[in-house]
Amino acid sequence: MDQSESDVIIVGGGVVGSTLALLLGEAGWQVAVVDAAPAPAGDARLGQGKPALRVSALTAASQRLLMALDVWPWIASRRVSAYRGMQVWDAEGSGEIDFDADEVGVDALGHIVENDLLLAGLARRLQSLPNVEWLHEVRVTGYERRESAARPGARHASDAVITLDDGTQRRAPLIVGADGANSPLRAMAGIPVSERETGQAALVTTVRTAVGHGAVARQAFLATGPLAFLPLIVDGRDDHCSIVWSTTPGEARRLTALAATDEGRAQLGIELARGLGERLGDVEVIDAAPHFPITQRHAQRYVDDGLALIGDAAHSLHPLAGQGVNLGLMDAAVLAEEWVRARRRGAPPGDRRILVRYERRRRNENVAMLAAMQGFQRLFGSRQPALRLARNWGLSGVNRLMPVKRLLIRQALGEYGDLPERCR
Repeated sequence: MDQSESDVIIVGGGVVGSTLALLLGEAGWQVAVVDAAPAPAGDARLGQGKPALRVSALTAASQRLLMALDVWPWIASRRVSAYRGMQVWDAEGSGEIDFDADEVGVDALGHIVENDLLLAGLARRLQSLPNVEWLHEVRVTGYERRESAARPGARHASDAVITLDDGTQRRAPLIVGADGANSPLRAMAGIPVSERETGQAALVTTVRTAVGHGAVARQAFLATGPLAFLPLIVDGRDDHCSIVWSTTPGEARRLTALAATDEGRAQLGIELARGLGERLGDVEVIDAAPHFPITQRHAQRYVDDGLALIGDAAHSLHPLAGQGVNLGLMDAAVLAEEWVRARRRGAPPGDRRILVRYERRRRNENVAMLAAMQGFQRLFGSRQPALRLARNWGLSGVNRLMPVKRLLIRQALGEYGDLPERCR
């Protein structure tokens, strides 16, 4: 039975897991990535034609991280969509708040990037590192900690051993779970998770609009949940948007079914335009409209003996603020920073003190974001007249307070908390 050994095994090769692999690979670590998904698609067809359904809204901090890793230039050469403004309003009232990049002297508030492009850009860089091994279409079926002193020449007192679905085993003093919100590794390690059903599902699709978006991201809080129009630039035109519509599960099923026919897509376009208050004129749906349930999860701890969770494996939240991938990228950057610093000081791999520092730096910020999303959902989902009046006054009041607006914009840029060095 194979007992291949690495410095670290990363389970999950999505955007967050790939970023951690690149950070550690550049630092000279022997890295193995175990991923259930197939290899990312080739370069030729990416960033051309119809945009991919799944996109991410990247903050300035996340962009700086990808720039430091020499991933961003390639992605930007294909297709990214900067947004300079944001409009958020209560569709059932008069409250509205507007943000503009000029208010804090930056070029953009963020960028919308297709997930396929992100993965391809990371994969290109990883392929140039001989010390990073990638196992595609492989699943982890077992996990255990095993003393390594009995092995001749063992470098570590204790290793993580994972069993793969082909029967082989891999071992390392460090293992990272980056395998998503339903993390199998988290379950195998016996780490409890707190779950909160939001009572909503998120529908995603891509549309073409009669009126150009003008590099402005828009979000309307409807009675059933928030509707976001995220601006895309396609062939130099600003008439495309990526949609994230959070609504009740039953309504999401109805809307998904509409997108299955030409007549239904036309009706869905009408409902999307109406939900946005006709701000971008007629809306044409140009893709399928799948939906997925929204469940907020938070692991009760991020670390164990030689084990760390990052990204959705540690925390998953409501998509209304578009912060999920950004929080995961910060997890990866902080974890790599702590490990690289510790190795320079001669600390052994798997030192629990390193993992505790990572958890301490990230947990409070993630808890704050999870609580904020829960609060927003409850505030804007309430039908109580007093709360509706308060939220409209609140939005309009903040819109007139420039110091508060600047603070909120800085948070939207990801410029808050204990940022890792490569994100500053």
